[in-house]
Amino acid sequence: MTKILFICHGNICRSPMAEFIFRDLAEKNGVSDQFIVASAATSTEEIGNPVYAPARNELARHGLGCKGKYAVQVTRADYLAYDRLICMDGYNVRNLLRLLGGDPAGKVEKLLEKDVEDPWYTGNFEKVYAQIEEGCKALLQAYLHK
Repeated sequence: MTKILFICHGNICRSPMAEFIFRDLAEKNGVSDQFIVASAATSTEEIGNPVYAPARNELARHGLGCKGKYAVQVTRADYLAYDRLICMDGYNVRNLLRLLGGDPAGKVEKLLEKDVEDPWYTGNFEKVYAQIEEGCKALLQAYLHK
């Protein structure tokens, strides 16, 4: 069982999108039982809020739901509980490392080499969905071909 935690700034756009996209891909590939997948924020700004409506709408356009998902902040306990902590951008990586006090086990990484842009600012949820889907597909393929 591989435990993956997707991380972004507020846990209302990118990281929940990644959580539900990855879950869907794993299910379609018949390997959902091999993963525990969740998402969290580096900030406290959105704690308790549901997935942002435009992100929710973009997921729905692809047949994915996210009902019941509310923003949570990553904790030091999450570092021990998860195998991989996958951030959406370099800013998230820096904030996460500050919160955790480092990454001694090498679990923290970015989803893509480039940053996944923040649609909170750009409004381009379609582009962000495509970026996240690309990263999630590559992540899953890496597991399938181990």
